[in-house]
Amino acid sequence: MNIKTEITKLHYTKEPEGALFSLLKFCSFFYGIGSRLKNFLYDKNILRPKRVNAYVISVGNFTTGGVGKTPVTAEIAKYFVEKGEKVAIISRGYGGKLNNKKVNVISDGINLFYKADMAGDEPYWFAVNLNMCAVLTCANRFKAAKYAVENLGVTKIILDDAFQHRKMHRDLDIVLVDSEKMFGNENLLPAGPLREGTEGFKRIDRLLIVSKNVDHTRAEKLAKILEKKVFGKTAPSPQPSPEGRGRVMLCKIEPDYVYNIISGEHLDKGAEITALCAIGQPEQFYKFLEKDYKIKDKITFDDHHQYTKEDIQNIEGIIVTTEKDAVKLASLNKPDIYALKLKTVLDVEKLCYNQQ
Repeated sequence: MNIKTEITKLHYTKEPEGALFSLLKFCSFFYGIGSRLKNFLYDKNILRPKRVNAYVISVGNFTTGGVGKTPVTAEIAKYFVEKGEKVAIISRGYGGKLNNKKVNVISDGINLFYKADMAGDEPYWFAVNLNMCAVLTCANRFKAAKYAVENLGVTKIILDDAFQHRKMHRDLDIVLVDSEKMFGNENLLPAGPLREGTEGFKRIDRLLIVSKNVDHTRAEKLAKILEKKVFGKTAPSPQPSPEGRGRVMLCKIEPDYVYNIISGEHLDKGAEITALCAIGQPEQFYKFLEKDYKIKDKITFDDHHQYTKEDIQNIEGIIVTTEKDAVKLASLNKPDIYALKLKTVLDVEKLCYNQQ
């Protein structure tokens, strides 16, 4: 039994029970004390976040696992680069081999300095796919941001997965919610997926409902519900639009096409494939593929898994994976590996406007 997999199942079970859940629930009590204490100290200005001379946007979430931060962060970065800003994405670098106690420049916006196994899959994906956008990793986000401003001339900083990282000041806090998974069993870690309690709602500037689907009806209804639940009727907000209601907005992530990661050739629909990934929430990835392809096997590794040749050497035929996994699998030189390209529909200007 993979304990991490079993815990994830409990996180998204409506009414979990059993000895393991009882133990995790006990641990959640102490986690909650620590989380609430930290928030109290920052809310009362006993602890103060540090500032840098740049506009800072945090893209984070209330839960663990893959909600959609990577494509959203990429869309925001591309928007500001096109506006002529010097942009840096700062990540903790989880899953990479680099020492994240120091500042690591994965890319300065032009040059790529590390491969995926060293940088971590998400920072490497950003560095490869975003032109003119610097990517740095460090556990100390302030130190990395200060370096980016002073040495790379950065004017816009995007903190990847940093809503709970309160040591650094941000000008805009964007929090993502998965329209299907939502808040899981609504328990704090480790019994549930919540990283903090509802006291964190008051820090949110924009709540982004991420709909990884082809039918977005559920997400649209959820946006209306959370607008009232999180912000209330009297909360100050921009005018509603078709893509969002006030401070709650909708982001649509849909399948686009499947392509060979070496040649770029598109894969014809109806092909028989093996679906493989190592992401926080793999179910939606499989659902996307099931729509157009015949899946003979599904292989799921732990989030941020570092692939070896042994992982795929016995897989026959076509492998289809995510783009984040593809950057690590590319070095294994297997010809029949394809990646699912997703398209992100998001009005970044509405997401970020009225805040600068």
